[in-house]
Amino acid sequence: MTANELRSKYIEFFKSKNHAEISGQSLIPENDPSVLFTTAGMHPLVPYLLGEPHPAGTRLTDYQKCIRTGDIDEVGDPSHLTCFEMLGNWSLGDYFKKEAIAFSYEFLTSPQWLALDPRKLSVTVFEGDESAPRDDEAAGYWKDNGMSEDKIAYLPASDNWWAAGPTGPCGPDTEIFYWVGEGLPPQGSNKKTDSANWMEIWNNVFMQFNRIDEHTLVKLPKQNVDTGMGLERTNCILQGKTSVYLTEVFQPIIAEIESLAHYTYGSDAEKDKSVRIIADHARASVFILGDQRGVTPSNLGAGYVLRRLIRRAVRHGLKLGIEDAFLARVAGPVIENFKGAYPELEQNRAKITDELTAEEKKFRETLKNGEAEFQRLLPNLLKNPKKEISGKVAFRLYDTFGYPVELTQELAAEHGFTVDLEGFKEAEEKHKAASKSLEAGKAKGGLAEQSDTTTKYHTATHLLQQALVNVLGDKVAQKGSNINNERMRFDFTFDRPMTAEEIERVEKIVNEKIQEDLPVTMEIMPLEQAQAAGARALFANKYGESVKVYTVGKDPARDWFSKEVCGGPHVQHTAQIGEFKITKEQSSSAGVRRIRAVISGGLPLEKA
Repeated sequence: MTANELRSKYIEFFKSKNHAEISGQSLIPENDPSVLFTTAGMHPLVPYLLGEPHPAGTRLTDYQKCIRTGDIDEVGDPSHLTCFEMLGNWSLGDYFKKEAIAFSYEFLTSPQWLALDPRKLSVTVFEGDESAPRDDEAAGYWKDNGMSEDKIAYLPASDNWWAAGPTGPCGPDTEIFYWVGEGLPPQGSNKKTDSANWMEIWNNVFMQFNRIDEHTLVKLPKQNVDTGMGLERTNCILQGKTSVYLTEVFQPIIAEIESLAHYTYGSDAEKDKSVRIIADHARASVFILGDQRGVTPSNLGAGYVLRRLIRRAVRHGLKLGIEDAFLARVAGPVIENFKGAYPELEQNRAKITDELTAEEKKFRETLKNGEAEFQRLLPNLLKNPKKEISGKVAFRLYDTFGYPVELTQELAAEHGFTVDLEGFKEAEEKHKAASKSLEAGKAKGGLAEQSDTTTKYHTATHLLQQALVNVLGDKVAQKGSNINNERMRFDFTFDRPMTAEEIERVEKIVNEKIQEDLPVTMEIMPLEQAQAAGARALFANKYGESVKVYTVGKDPARDWFSKEVCGGPHVQHTAQIGEFKITKEQSSSAGVRRIRAVISGGLPLEKA
C-alpha cells in the first residue's frame, strides 16, 4: 500500500463512520503564539475543542501536514522526520473512549482496511496517579476488541497523559504500537517490557477533565476525542520496510540526491546519514515555502527554522561532494510526489525554487565569509602553543558567520590545529539554554492561549485587514497573524513601507468601526457560496465544504464592513474590542509587511 492509498483509505474509513472530511490547514498556525508551526492535527481545531461549534458537525476527519523542530539535530537516523503527515479523526462531544478504540482497532486489523496482524499490536494506557485514577475504562474497551491483558502496558502521566498546559483541558491517552522486531513478539512483550521493537503508530487522546489547579480535576461537560496516526511510519510498516526513507515517500527524492552526488544510497553509513538529512530538510523546506501562509528564510521565528533547514541540507550536500547549487533540483520530486494531496506546492513551484536557490547562494557566500574570518584570525591562532582553537572561537565562527564546526575542523587540520569540541559544545548548550528560556511557559498546542482578550484581538484582525484594503488597495492579502494576551501581529502582502498618513488612516478606520458598535454575526454555508457573497477566504479549501463566515456589519447580506471565512471565536459586537493602536509597521520578508498593534479597554464579552 502506498502513502497515497493509505491517506485515502483512512479518510474513506472514517467517512463510513459518519465523519465529515475537512481540509487540513496551514503549517503556520493562525493566532497561536505557543508554536512556530502546526505540530499536530489538533492545532487548527483548537476553537472547536474548546466548545465552538464546527460547521461540519461533531465527527471530523482530515490529513494534516506538520513540522516539529525539536528533533532537527536528531534527523539523519532512519526514523526521525522534521516534516510529516498526521491522519486524524475527532469527536467533539460526540462519541468517547469505547467508539474511538473500536474504530482504531477495526481500521488497523480488518481485512477490508489495513489488515495488520492483531498479534503484532500492543497498547499503552494511563496507570493513574494521585490526581486521576488508572484508565481501566480504556483498558476494558481494548480487551473487548480482543487485546489480551499482557499486551496492555500501564504507564505514568509522562507517557500517557495529555494536557494543554498547567491548567485547562487534559486527560489520559492510549497509544497503539506495532511490533517491528523479528517474527511475532514474545509472550508478554509490550511497550513496558521492550521499547526497542515496538513502533508507535497511533494515539487516541481523551479530553476528559479540566485542571483547576495542581491537585484538582473536574470532568469536562463536553468530552472530546483527538486522535492522530503518523502516515509515514504506518506506511513503512505496511510495506515491511526498516526505514521511512526506503518507502516511495522518500525514494524519488533520494534518487535525485544520488544523481547529484554520484553516490549510491546504502554504500556508506556516514554518507547515508547526509542523504537522509538532505531528503528530510529539502522536503520540509518545500512544504514550508509552498504553504498557503508560507514564510521565507529569515533570522527570526519560523523563517529562522527554515533557514537552518536549508543551510544544514547544503552543508551535507558539500559533504557528499555536491559543489553546485542543488536544492531547487531536489525540490522537483518533492513537488511531484505531493502535489496531488497538497496542490499549493504546484501553485507555488516558482516561489519554492527561487527562494531555495537564493538562500543556497547566500549560504555559500556565508561560508566564504567564515573562511575569510578564519584566515583573519590565523596569525593569532598560530601563536597558540597548544595548537588548539578554543570552543568559544569555533562557536563564534558558527553563530556569527554561520560557519559549521566541521569545516572549522577541516581548516584547522590544514594548519596543524585541533578544535576544542567540548568547549564548542558547552558554548552551544549555553546558547540553546538561553533560547529555550524564551520558550518557557508557552502552552502545549495553544489551548491555554484562548481568552476574552485574544478573542477581541482576533476580531480586530478582521477589522484591520479590511481597513488595509480600503487604504492600500486590493493587492493587500493576509499572510499570517499571531495573537497573545498582550498584542497582535498581522502580516500582509505589500511592496513598500506604509506612510505615516496611511498608518493613521488605517488606525482611524478600525477605531471608527469599533465605536459604531457593529454586530458580529456568523453563518454556516458552502465555501463557494461564501466566496460568491464576498467573503475573504485565506485557504482554498475543498469544494462544497461548509465553512463559518463571520460578518461585521449591520446587515450580513447588504450592509457590512468585513466578511471572512474563519473558525472563530469572535466578539458579539465591536465595542467589546476597545481602543485600537498600531505600535509598529515594518518589513517581515520580501513583499510582506508586518503590523504590530495593541487594544485597551472595551466592554466585557457576553457569555453564551
